[in-house]
Amino acid sequence: MFANHFKMTGHPFLENPPAEWLLNDDRFDRGLARLRFFQEQGGLALIVGQTGVGKSSLLRLFRERMPQNRYRHVCLHLTSVTPTAFLRTIVAGIGEAPKLGKDRLFGQIVDRIGKSETVTVLIIDEAHLVPSQSLTDLRLLISFGTDGAGGLPLKILLCGQESISYTLKRSAHADLVNRICVRYWLPPLTASQTEAYVDHRLRCAGASEKLFEPEAKNLIHDYSGGIPRQINNVATACLINAALRNTDKIDEDIVNETMAEFRLP
Repeated sequence: MFANHFKMTGHPFLENPPAEWLLNDDRFDRGLARLRFFQEQGGLALIVGQTGVGKSSLLRLFRERMPQNRYRHVCLHLTSVTPTAFLRTIVAGIGEAPKLGKDRLFGQIVDRIGKSETVTVLIIDEAHLVPSQSLTDLRLLISFGTDGAGGLPLKILLCGQESISYTLKRSAHADLVNRICVRYWLPPLTASQTEAYVDHRLRCAGASEKLFEPEAKNLIHDYSGGIPRQINNVATACLINAALRNTDKIDEDIVNETMAEFRLP
């Protein structure tokens, strides 16, 4: 195992690392600033980005900083289901046993959230997979939450890949789009951010940032396009290759050799 070879305390490029391993870069700072506004004053927000760019990490930071005495978050990840099943998932998420029929499901959601002493923040990950009818149902729910004084204490955060933007351009979703108060596109890492990301993860695992030479980090950025998930994959493959070669440094040659085998699309 490369961790033993490099005397690491753990795997530096885990897909789901401990919370303290998350590097709060400029991209996340901008995203969190917008999400704080949404938390305090908005009703509907949209976060968009490529697969693996760090959307789930941004949501994780947002959830962990949310005051638990004022807000309750409900996260939905299984979104590619029928509209009725989607509503059942929401009902189960707020702690109710789903009833039969969409009208009863709507009633359960409105009744349970309406009686809550905290604001419910419904976080929908993989929102690009949500069926069109379910988006309409969400618009109906959010209309309860923005109906002036005494409205339903509900906020909805949609988070998905870029294809959701094309779905929302349909005229059927114009009313939903008009209710979005916060929109943020999470970009890939720049070359300098990639270097900082790799260094940070290495330090978290008890290794020196000098393990990867600067030229190697630049190549990893070029191969990965600055996508953190791909950076994790490439860097891990390089560590395995370097351990097999019994070397204590990762240079350009190791990165190029690794990528020749890796065949990153």
